Amino acid sequence: MKIPFIDLKRQYQQRKAEIDQAIHEVLDESNFLGGAKVKSFEDRFAEQCGTKHCVGVANGTDALYTTLKILGIGKGDEVITSACSWISTSGTISQTGAKPVFVDIGEDYLIDVKQIESNINSKTKAIIPVHLYGQMANMKAIAKVAEKYNLMIIEDSAQAHLAEREGLFVGEVSKAATFSFYPSKNLGAYGDAGAIVTNCEQLAEKCRQFANQGQLVRHQHKLEGINSRLDTIQAAILSVKLKYLSEWTAQRRKIAKQYNEALKGVSGLRLPIVNSNSNPVYHLYVVSAENREGLQNYLKSNEISTAIHYPTPLPFLDCYQDLNHKVEDFPVAHAESSKILSLPIFPEMTTKEVDYVCESVRHFYDSH
Repeated sequence: MKIPFIDLKRQYQQRKAEIDQAIHEVLDESNFLGGAKVKSFEDRFAEQCGTKHCVGVANGTDALYTTLKILGIGKGDEVITSACSWISTSGTISQTGAKPVFVDIGEDYLIDVKQIESNINSKTKAIIPVHLYGQMANMKAIAKVAEKYNLMIIEDSAQAHLAEREGLFVGEVSKAATFSFYPSKNLGAYGDAGAIVTNCEQLAEKCRQFANQGQLVRHQHKLEGINSRLDTIQAAILSVKLKYLSEWTAQRRKIAKQYNEALKGVSGLRLPIVNSNSNPVYHLYVVSAENREGLQNYLKSNEISTAIHYPTPLPFLDCYQDLNHKVEDFPVAHAESSKILSLPIFPEMTTKEVDYVCESVRHFYDSH
C-alpha cells in the first residue's frame, strides 16, 4: 500500500465541481485582484477565527512582516520567538532590522514560557509565539509576561487554523495573528496566500495599506509599502475550502486519535504531548523516534512517505552563525531535532491507511 505524506489531488477531486466553478467565476468576471470575493473570504475567515478583521495578503511570510512593520518593530529592537519553526518566523524579524532572540522549546515543541522572561531586556519589543504543528502555545501565560513588561504579541499561526487552548482561540490575546494558506496547510490555497487577523481596526487598516504599496485609495500613497495582495482566484478557492475546514479538522483529530491508540506503548517512540485544555488541529503528527533514520528508511521501503519538520533548529542555521549560539543554549530543540518525524496525516486519509502506517511502525520497533 502506497501512503503519500499528503494528497492534495484527493481533496481536489472530492470538491472539484465547487472549486472549478469558483475559479471560472473569477475568470468570467476577470477581476483578478481584490473585489467582492476577497472581501467575502476575509469576512468569513475573521468570523471563523473569532476576530473582527482579516487582511488577506500574498503569503504567510508577508503577513508576519507586514504586522511587525506596522507595529513599529525595527532597527535596535529585539523580538523573542521559538527556537523551532520555519525560517519565516525569524527571517521577518531580521527583515525589519530587528534582532530575533530565540527561546528553547518544551517537549511539546512549543516555546518554553518559563524561559521567556530571562531573555527580556530594554530592547525587547515583542514576542512571537509559534503554534507549531497545530497546537497553540500557552497564550495565557505568555500574555501575563507580555503585560508585565509591556510587550506586544504577534501569533505565528501558520499551522494552527481553528486551534484553541483553555477557551482561547488564535488571535484573542495578541495584537494580531498571522496565517499561511500554503497549499499543504489545513486551509490551503492553490499557490501562495496568507492573512492577518486582529481585533484592532486601526491595525487592520494600516496593514492593508502597507500591503498595497502604501495606498488605500489608488495613487494616494500615505507611506511606502510592499506589493502583497491576496489574489482573487486564491480567495475564491479558499472560500470554498473554508466551508469544510471544521469537518477536515475533526477528521485530522480522529486520525491523530487513531495513531495515539495504535502506537501507545511502542518502545523507542514518544507520541505528541498535548497540553491539558488544548485542542490541537494536527497540521502535522510529529513523533519523537529513536533510530529515526532507520524508521524513516523502513517506512520508505514500505511506500510510506514521511517528513522532518524541521531538521535544524533556527538558532543553528548558517544564517544565524553571527549570533554565536551553542548547543547547550537550546538543549531540548537540539536533542529533538535528531528524533522528530512527521507521519502522514491529511483529512482524506482512510482508516486502513492509518492502520498500515501504525502496523509498519510497530513492526520496525518490534524487530529492532
